Amino acid sequence: MSETEPSIIARVEGAAGTLLMNRPKALNALDLAMIRAFQSALDAWKHDPTVKLVLLEGAGGKAFCAGGDVRGIRQFAIDGDKASVEAFFAEEYAVNAGIARFGKPWLSLMDGVCMGGGIGVAVHNGPRVVTEHALLAMPETAIALFPDVGTSYILPRIQGEIGTWLALTGARFKGADAVHAGLASHYVLRENLPALRDALLGGDATVVEQFAAPLPEASFHAQREAIARCFSRATVLEIIQALETEGTDWAAEQVKVLRRMSPTSLCVSLELIRRGAGASLDECLEMELALTRTVVHEHPDFREGVRAVLVDKGNPPASWSPARVEGVDAAAIQAMFA
Repeated sequence: MSETEPSIIARVEGAAGTLLMNRPKALNALDLAMIRAFQSALDAWKHDPTVKLVLLEGAGGKAFCAGGDVRGIRQFAIDGDKASVEAFFAEEYAVNAGIARFGKPWLSLMDGVCMGGGIGVAVHNGPRVVTEHALLAMPETAIALFPDVGTSYILPRIQGEIGTWLALTGARFKGADAVHAGLASHYVLRENLPALRDALLGGDATVVEQFAAPLPEASFHAQREAIARCFSRATVLEIIQALETEGTDWAAEQVKVLRRMSPTSLCVSLELIRRGAGASLDECLEMELALTRTVVHEHPDFREGVRAVLVDKGNPPASWSPARVEGVDAAAIQAMFA
């Protein structure tokens, strides 16, 4: 993106409204200007009879969208700028809801990294296309946030506790895995994306079927039963204990991963996923927005997690508060949802 190019390039091409997320140096991470551009497109095209579908892509070849600009959110929090934090999340979640209610196909071509907020602008409508180079994840527990952008509605509806596993560990899914889990609907080879894009400009979303490639087996196929057994437990500590009982290398690795995450974030995320299973999308988004006000401003883990993972890039957190899952106060977690 040059200094003169917008971060979202919106056009009407044929019978399609096309949106290109255009911050390749930032892996197309969403800032507030991009979120507002999404809202403008929703408003402009929802009732435009010439626009039959929306086609969403990411620029640069490396990422569809790496998520929300949480480094910016962290700085707002440090500066005490609660209004900017509120605006970002409230407007982002409104876009997620607007995509779900758009009433026309909102078709995402997920090629490269797609995490967090990137999943939020793709998963609530469809078709949802992934390539062999797609990499999807919800890595929020590593930065002491929680699965948001409406995924607290989506993840608990994935069969076999796959969604709970994703939410807590930040497990990374390649394109085929995302289809097996239901986060994506079609698997298309990268080399076929230009032809698919051209076909979609005719306004018929069903042409995706003509480009779908055979689906490889899920990388987590052998662990499905263990995921269902372990991640169905009522608490994070019970999940860890169940994994330890499995006695496999895979289960031991999951324990290591969970022990690296913010204990508070793990417990908040599990509670959110469990509540989301019985809630509507709008109710989930409301819960998520309420949680941001506490998690971002009142708990120290978010600032420390973003510093470690995204600001200083790869340095372990100096400390979590509390340091271990065993020290998390269950009543304090419930109070965050009050």
